[in-house]
Amino acid sequence: MIFGRSERGKPPVEPVTLKILVAGGFGVGKTTLVGAVSEIRPLRTEEPLTEVSRPVDDTTGVEGKHTTTVAMDFGRITLREDLVLYLFGTPGQERFWFMWDELSEGALGAVVLADTRRLEDCFAAIDYFERRAIPFLVGVNCFEGEVRYPADEVRRALDLDDHVPLVLCDARDRESVKDVLVGVVQHAMAQAADRRQAVAT
Repeated sequence: MIFGRSERGKPPVEPVTLKILVAGGFGVGKTTLVGAVSEIRPLRTEEPLTEVSRPVDDTTGVEGKHTTTVAMDFGRITLREDLVLYLFGTPGQERFWFMWDELSEGALGAVVLADTRRLEDCFAAIDYFERRAIPFLVGVNCFEGEVRYPADEVRRALDLDDHVPLVLCDARDRESVKDVLVGVVQHAMAQAADRRQAVAT
């Protein structure tokens, strides 16, 4: 098991730290996801939505959203004593996409959060990681009271390659988010192993 505990009696080891991005459209739940799982108080760069931004920030389907991330979210979670993930939530609006290149530097992989009410909003993130060959997993954030579509229907709608994992999740729930993060680490490690094998042959 990748995420098992080390044996008792053995000296502690220096943890491996991995960088994971959390991306997706405006209002999809990136800040919520980082906050749900972070063991430290998450760094947030949220600012109130204003009347000036209303024509730019489409709140259709997320009318209750009153703030927006303008730089990044940051959190940390220890998955086991020798494995720590640093989480970087990207801003969702197009005018902040210039920051993605900086944030993706050195990332092991990414979580693309999707909202089935605004599925097209995650296309840019999927395209971004595909173009840069950064392993990613799609997490469909299941909002309370909304229709839940089967995973295979969402996969077809997103036109995802077969090897890209897609899971249903709740960005508010710590255990659900942990499962998503474990999934993206396993996916990234499997892809790295495949690349090494291809080079060796």
